[in-house]
Parts: sequence; C-alpha cells; structure tokens
Amino acid sequence: MKSIYCSFFGHQYEVSKNITYHVKEYKCTHCSSQVTTSGNGGLTPLTPKYQEINSVLSRIHNRRVSRIKHNENSKPEQEEFLDFTPHFS
Repeated sequence: MKSIYCSFFGHQYEVSKNITYHVKEYKCTHCSSQVTTSGNGGLTPLTPKYQEINSVLSRIHNRRVSRIKHNENSKPEQEEFLDFTPHFS
C-alpha cells in the first residue's frame, strides 16, 4: 500500500544522514526507499557500494573538518597594533 502512494505521487525524501556539506543520504517517508547524492548531483539508489563510498567519504570529511578546526584554534592571537594616528586636542 505504501509503494502505491509513491507510484502515484512520487517519493517524499527526507535527509537521513549528512555525509558532507553537499552529499547526503535520503529516505522516503512512505516506502522507506533510500537514495544518495551521486557524483553529478542527482539521486541514485543507495546500494552497498554507495554505502561504503559514503562511509569512507564521511570519515575523510570529518577528519579534514576536525583538522581545520584544530588549526584555527591553535593559531596565535593577532598582535595588537599600536595606534600612531595623531590626536588633536
């Protein structure tokens, strides 16, 4: 019965997992079919091959994001510059 709804009205996908900023996994709210973002930006069925690709991509993305955040936090604070503008009274 659920797949009949999707065959008439189409799938209603919701994001089930964020892999990166632009790659996501989606799940239909009615029939529970799963898709993911493909290399060209379209949606493709979530096969075991794509699940493995997404898990590796997620791991790489998370490491890169944490490394960037760590580098931003470890930077020394900017030195305060002396103000040499003339002050007239």
